[in-house]
Amino acid sequence: MEGEPSQPPNDSWPPSQNGSSSEAALAVNLTFSSYYQHSSPVAALIIVAYVLIFLLCMVGNTLVCFIVLKNRHMRTVTNMFILNLAVSDLLVGIFCMPTTVVDNLITGWPFDNATCKMSGLVQGMSVSASIFTLVAIAVERFRCIVHPFREKPTLRKALVTIAGMWALALLIMCPSAVTLTVTREEHHFMLDARNRSYPLYSCWEAWPEQGMRKAYTTVLFSHIYLAPLALIVGLYARIARKLCRAPGPARGGEEAAEGGRAARRRARVVHMLVVVALFFALSWLPLWALLLLLDYGQLSAPQLRQVTAYAFPVAHWLAFFHSSANPIIYAYFNENFRRGFQAAFRAQLCPLPCGSHREAYSQRPGGLVRRRVFVEVRPSDSGLPSESGPSSGAPRPGGFPRRSGRVAHHDAPGEGPGCSHLPLTIPAWDV
Repeated sequence: MEGEPSQPPNDSWPPSQNGSSSEAALAVNLTFSSYYQHSSPVAALIIVAYVLIFLLCMVGNTLVCFIVLKNRHMRTVTNMFILNLAVSDLLVGIFCMPTTVVDNLITGWPFDNATCKMSGLVQGMSVSASIFTLVAIAVERFRCIVHPFREKPTLRKALVTIAGMWALALLIMCPSAVTLTVTREEHHFMLDARNRSYPLYSCWEAWPEQGMRKAYTTVLFSHIYLAPLALIVGLYARIARKLCRAPGPARGGEEAAEGGRAARRRARVVHMLVVVALFFALSWLPLWALLLLLDYGQLSAPQLRQVTAYAFPVAHWLAFFHSSANPIIYAYFNENFRRGFQAAFRAQLCPLPCGSHREAYSQRPGGLVRRRVFVEVRPSDSGLPSESGPSSGAPRPGGFPRRSGRVAHHDAPGEGPGCSHLPLTIPAWDV
């Protein structure tokens, strides 16, 4: 890369520049770098930090996949997108985090050329698919809330959309896979703790011209960060506007209390939408800022070493933490997933003969029917976080239509002595 040290970047996606922690020109045209970029305490801190988010990513996203695949009633359009998000985030954890830790700890590329190309391709595709799925979830929520009477997409259309996401991710990352290569750095060697020298190999994108690399980085920034962020913010802003403009029940007695509860529920949903948009923006912004800085900033060699040794590990950690936290944001705060996991977990602990529910709506013990408030929408699976509250009666003028929020599932495990099962039902309304 022009204006930069001869050492190309190691392989991690998004790509990072791997500098040496200490260099000494012991002879003319020879450069010796430390095998490890950091001291033992700093390296231990990096390893612990990445191990924590790796475990969170593996456990959380695996649970999401288990819930959707175990319970066929969870296989709605939005939940298919959440399942795809979990799969792509699992791939981020498996293929991105380990290689990034290696890239941030040691100098050089320890694997072969095929691994360089495949790991870069899979890493880029998994990150791209994860971000595209966030946009798809926002679009589906927008349809459910703002345009509830439009035709609802089928599961087949959702699966076609998911296939299109992965195809687009492959298309975007193909140039990176083609240009990635492993080369030996001439006159550059690594030294271990015993002062033994090793040749330095690097996995990097060998573009014919520096301008082509800059253009490709700009395209990635536009398609994998800027455009998705603009869409997510715009769609969630429209949803928040719709919820805030929703009329409330007439004040008086129980209706006043119900109106207060509905307003608080709407406020929680709006706050959650803001958190989702801000979390995505702040998680990926540092990494993209560094990547653009490398291509357009014309950093000196000492500045490049500082950025790659200390700034990139933090920026990568923040980006990967987003994939680890997605199961919490998109699944745990969705009551469908909480109840589905509880039902599946209890069914595994206490399997019983299957029964069937004959009623259209299930009731809680004591005859109390759980109801939800919704905002001028039809039954949907938007997946937004929700809170339930008791209500009574049919829709009132000027108020929110209400219906029973729990739909009975056929062929669900029945109740039995010595095993307190939760009803295998999911909320019909999940605004």
